[in-house]
Amino acid sequence: MIQLNIFEEENKVEGQLVHQAVSNNNDRLLNELLSEEKYRKCINCRSGWGIPGTPLRMAASKGHLRCVQVLLAHGAEVDCLDVKAQTPLFRAVCGKYLNCVLALLRAGANPNGSLYNNCSPVLTAAREGDGEILKQLLKHGAEVNSRSKILLFTSSTGVSSGPLYLSAVYGHFDCFKVLLLYGADPNYNCTDPKLLPKIKQPKTVLEMCLRHGCGVEYIQLLIDFGANVYLPTLIIEKSTKQNEAVELLLQERGCPKSLMSQCRLAIRGYLRKINRIQFIDHLEMPSSILNFLQYKSVQTTAVHL
Repeated sequence: MIQLNIFEEENKVEGQLVHQAVSNNNDRLLNELLSEEKYRKCINCRSGWGIPGTPLRMAASKGHLRCVQVLLAHGAEVDCLDVKAQTPLFRAVCGKYLNCVLALLRAGANPNGSLYNNCSPVLTAAREGDGEILKQLLKHGAEVNSRSKILLFTSSTGVSSGPLYLSAVYGHFDCFKVLLLYGADPNYNCTDPKLLPKIKQPKTVLEMCLRHGCGVEYIQLLIDFGANVYLPTLIIEKSTKQNEAVELLLQERGCPKSLMSQCRLAIRGYLRKINRIQFIDHLEMPSSILNFLQYKSVQTTAVHL
C-alpha cells in the first residue's frame, strides 16, 4: 500500500493530465499522452472527486466512446473496480451508452460486472428498460437469472429482485421477452438449488405479474415459455386487467399444450441446459423452424394431439 501511494504521488501530474483529457473528451490528446511511457503508467490510476475512478471508468460513465477505445487500445484494465465495486461496463450500462457497452464487451469485459457488487449490468438494464443493451449483455454470456451470491428474495414476502421480476414490475415488456428468449427461468427466475429452500413462500413470476396487475401479454408470454401454471395461488380481485389474466391462466390449466409447443420448449430447454441458447441462430435448421423456436412466428390456433 505504501509503494502504491508513492507511485501515485510520483505520477500525480501525469495522472491528472490523463484524467483531464478524458473529462474533456479529447481523444486525440489522450492518445498522444498515452504514447509516452510516463503517462501510460497512470492509465489505471484512480482519481477524481466523490468516487475515485480510473480514466476508463470516467470515459464509460460519460459515454466518451473514442476515449474508451483509446484507453483500451493502450492496455487499460477493462474490469477495473472503483470503491463501490462497479466496473466501467456497469457505469456504461447505467448511463445507457450502448456504443461504450459494445466496445467494452468486445474488449473482454465481464458481462456480469463484479461479484462484489450487489447489482449487475443485467439487473440495471432490466430495471431501466434498455432492451438493446440487455440483449447485447446476454449475447455476450451474461447470467439471465438471479445471481446465487446474493439473497435476492425477502424471507417474509418471497419477492425477488431478479431481472425478470424487475422488467415485469417496471412495465418493460420488451426486456421481459428478451430475458425469456435468452433462457430466464419463467417460474422463479432463479436456478440456484441452495437459494429457493431458504424462502418460506417464494413467489413465482406469474404470481408477481398478477399481484402487480401486469397485462395479459405478460401472462401469455410466461405460458408460452413454459411457466408452470399450477404453481401460483390465484386471488381474484376487482381489477379487470387482473381478472382477464386469471381467466387466461385458468383456461391454460384446463387445456394441454400442443405438441409443437412442447417440442419448442424441449429444444430450448436443452440449449439452456448446455448454455448454448444464445447461439440458437446458428442451428442448421430451416428459417421457419428457427423463427418458431425464437417465437417470431406466433401460432394463432393451437393444434392439440
